Amino acid sequence: MPKTEMRIDLLGTSLLLSVEEDPLYLDTLLSRYRQLLENTQKASGLKDPLQVSLLTGFLICDESERQRIKSMSGMAAHEAVQAEKITLEMIEKIDKAIPADFDNDFNNLNNNKGM
Repeated sequence: MPKTEMRIDLLGTSLLLSVEEDPLYLDTLLSRYRQLLENTQKASGLKDPLQVSLLTGFLICDESERQRIKSMSGMAAHEAVQAEKITLEMIEKIDKAIPADFDNDFNNLNNNKGM
């Protein structure tokens, strides 16, 4: 798809982007974002454009993360998060237990066996 220019005018700021996406899709995204900004302003009472955009972005990230967790297959979301945490802790403990020069010692041991 050829690049086109898209102008975004939101919260008193204008931005010109070069995009390769379907213009109809991008218009749909922009309309959705405008609605989310409006909802954030109404719910929070914020007037400052930067604060509104930051809070809206944070809320979008929250929604995205909740959907990601919800879509994990085979496990309940909290179990998947807990399993990931335990796995990372185990990897960290293993890394600490293995000496830094383990590879050199292992290679030397194998080389000496062949003698």
